[in-house]
Amino acid sequence: MMATDDLVQLELMLNRFKRLVGELMRGSIARNAFQPWEIELLLDIEACAVDRRERLEILRQYQKAVERQLEIGPGPPMKLSEFLQMRMTRRASIR
Repeated sequence: MMATDDLVQLELMLNRFKRLVGELMRGSIARNAFQPWEIELLLDIEACAVDRRERLEILRQYQKAVERQLEIGPGPPMKLSEFLQMRMTRRASIR
């Protein structure tokens, strides 16, 4: 069981994450102050070079996966590269 402070921090992290992904989906980041983990995520997302046509759907799926991750455990949110790797592994195991 997590302490109340931990739950509050997790909720704040999830809200910041949702805001960040929302800004990415709209195509503009509307702030200039970031948590260290947000900068790591932004750099990772940039490095992933997702196809423009798939970007919104992948970001939606990624957001859902991170929401599930943060419901059951501590942060920080997984990186997009980790999500894409898990997705590829899952698809390969289905075939």
